Amino acid sequence: MEWDWNFVWEILPTLIEGVKITILATILGSALAAAVGLAIALLRRSPNRLISRPVGFFAEFIRGTPLLVQLYFIFYVLPDFGILLPPLVAGVIGLGLHYGTYAAEVYRAGIDNVPRGQWEAAKACNLTGRQTWTHIILPQAIPPMIPALANYFIAMFKETPLLSAITVLELMNQAKSVANSYYRYIEPMTLVGVFFLVISLFSVILLRWLERRYGRIEG
Repeated sequence: MEWDWNFVWEILPTLIEGVKITILATILGSALAAAVGLAIALLRRSPNRLISRPVGFFAEFIRGTPLLVQLYFIFYVLPDFGILLPPLVAGVIGLGLHYGTYAAEVYRAGIDNVPRGQWEAAKACNLTGRQTWTHIILPQAIPPMIPALANYFIAMFKETPLLSAITVLELMNQAKSVANSYYRYIEPMTLVGVFFLVISLFSVILLRWLERRYGRIEG
């Protein structure tokens, strides 16, 4: 089968719409993962075992099961319990929860890396727990975490084709729809690869800049 540039230009607007949804899902999923990860990391440090242990079990359960299974559960199983979510919302929640559990480990490592003297100094200054976290611990812990978190968010971007399984009209779903309609696969699937490659390379360049600025830690 020969490459058809006319077909490429014809399907390009449709694929670009898919790229927009892919990027939107990644951005929203990353924001949710960052928030969920921080919440899990803080709750797991709670001295109350009734809080820390269930949160720890939840995190391990999510990390131990495939993202695709979680997406199916959120989109196809939750409606049986009266929880019906739009495809994109279900996809963002799935991505955010899944990668939030990994982000929690990055937060944990960053928090544990803060010198013990900083905690003692905050206590000596009679700072409340909230003040200690917001003004002393997190401002020191978060910057070195950024490169590791960025690595996970790049991985999330590459996982977005799984959202096609729950009918999200992201890039892969749009490409499959076009390919099945015209019975031509080489152009749409090649363009999908090109889009993912270009955006991933841009993300890697940004990641390298973050590593130079904040230093590198392992995720």
